[in-house]
Amino acid sequence: MKSILISVPAYNEEPNIYPLYKSLLKVINPLKEKYRFEILFINDGSSDNTVDTVKQLINETDIVSLIDLSRNYGKEIAMAAGFDYSDHDAVITIDADLQHPPTLIPEMINLWELGYEDVYAKRKKRHGESTFKKFTSKLFYKVLQHVSDTPVNADAGDFRLLDKKVVSALQLLRESQRYTKGLYNWVGFKKVAIEFDAAERLFGETKWSFKSLFRLAMEGITSYTTAPLKISMYFGFVASLVAFIYMIYVLIKTLAFGSDTSGFPTIIIVMLFLGGCQLISIGILGEYLGRIFTETKNRPLYFKEEVISKTVKKDDASYKN
Repeated sequence: MKSILISVPAYNEEPNIYPLYKSLLKVINPLKEKYRFEILFINDGSSDNTVDTVKQLINETDIVSLIDLSRNYGKEIAMAAGFDYSDHDAVITIDADLQHPPTLIPEMINLWELGYEDVYAKRKKRHGESTFKKFTSKLFYKVLQHVSDTPVNADAGDFRLLDKKVVSALQLLRESQRYTKGLYNWVGFKKVAIEFDAAERLFGETKWSFKSLFRLAMEGITSYTTAPLKISMYFGFVASLVAFIYMIYVLIKTLAFGSDTSGFPTIIIVMLFLGGCQLISIGILGEYLGRIFTETKNRPLYFKEEVISKTVKKDDASYKN
């Protein structure tokens, strides 16, 4: 009997825990004769009663487990903790807010049995999201597709089934500045998409503010590609070429008509423009240097407050931080 881990990162998702569990049960109960399931909630430093709710659920069933992280590390790190925990044949990652329909799980498993190792859900529609968020998301994926050397799957989120081969590969990638959607494509393996309509959150408010979404976009671009550095270099060449042409123009004009004192505003504008471009380029360099500085510290990705599991006995030393 094959084992499947359903990994659920959770941050302040107290009212969604039981509804998600009941929805998952409806899907996995008919499959229990062929597969052994474990539902793992990863608490990412919640400030509500998410942990107590999951513990209550653990007391009521034998298929639910909990990883309680020591603080809020972010969803990317929480998912990494789920991958580290797994020694199952496959892992299904799903959000706790029920925007990802559990009814797709049987189809994911069928495609997995056909030989696909990364079965990912691709959004057709995004219910409950603002027009601005939809537009910026579409724009981000277009930019990333053009600047990245590795293919990017637009509108493909973290709702997916991963074979143990893919999970083992992801366990080896220990960078602290993570963009997991990019890592899925970087490790490769046989992929296939399932389309779905993303529903609205069942309870609570989205944890993704404009600031956090912007940070994630920058994380994706700077973690997944060095294009900003190349763009900065190309722009430097263009600016130097324009400056050289302008220098020749001024030289010829001076030789032909003599010098004058006009052009002071132009000089100030050019200096301010080039100064701003230099600061932007230095900022891009600083962003990458900051990432190098963080990675060279080689700190653990996370620390665990506690791990509760009835189905699979895990020694803390058996999977690394």
